[in-house]
Amino acid sequence: MILINLLPHRAEKRRRKKIAFFSGIAASAVAGFVAVGLWFGVVQQLTAAQRERNDYLGREIKALEVQIKDIATLKAEIESLKARQKAVEDLQADRNVPVHLLNELVKQAPEGIYFKSVKQSGQTLTIAGVAQTNERVSEFLRNTSYNSDWLERPELIEIKAAVVQAGDRSQKRLSEFSIRVSVKRPQDSAAAAYAASAPRAAKKD
Repeated sequence: MILINLLPHRAEKRRRKKIAFFSGIAASAVAGFVAVGLWFGVVQQLTAAQRERNDYLGREIKALEVQIKDIATLKAEIESLKARQKAVEDLQADRNVPVHLLNELVKQAPEGIYFKSVKQSGQTLTIAGVAQTNERVSEFLRNTSYNSDWLERPELIEIKAAVVQAGDRSQKRLSEFSIRVSVKRPQDSAAAAYAASAPRAAKKD
């Protein structure tokens, strides 16, 4: 009968298994560390790239804010220049207003009306005069209300009978009147008409 001792063989097998097990664990740990290191490197690169993009966007935003401030300043300057230009144009147009008003009064006054005084305060004229009859005064009010490009909203302040000494030493009975009338300018009427028609045109479009 042959006897074989298997104890050293089994111990050696267990030892090799332990070595293989720990080697596998070590290899897995090394692979895990390598994977984590690679992922960390990728994350760092992505973070650095995003930080660069954020810095670039921040610089561009600051540049745009400066440009926006410059544009706002330019707009304010343009509006100021437009206001000055309009003021100059209004002053230039108003230089001829008294001449136009006198011409308009002569044009709208019917025969038999005579003006004694014309006073302007802002956009209001106060007219004092005499008329042959009250009907002449009414006609003058109608003319300035409906037919005038420079006068509007006439208001009769006072009308009363008066006796005037004529050249042949006779006396005539006339009507003294006082009227308040507003002054309008054709350019203002045109601007108002354009402003009123603009929304309607926009709705049609």
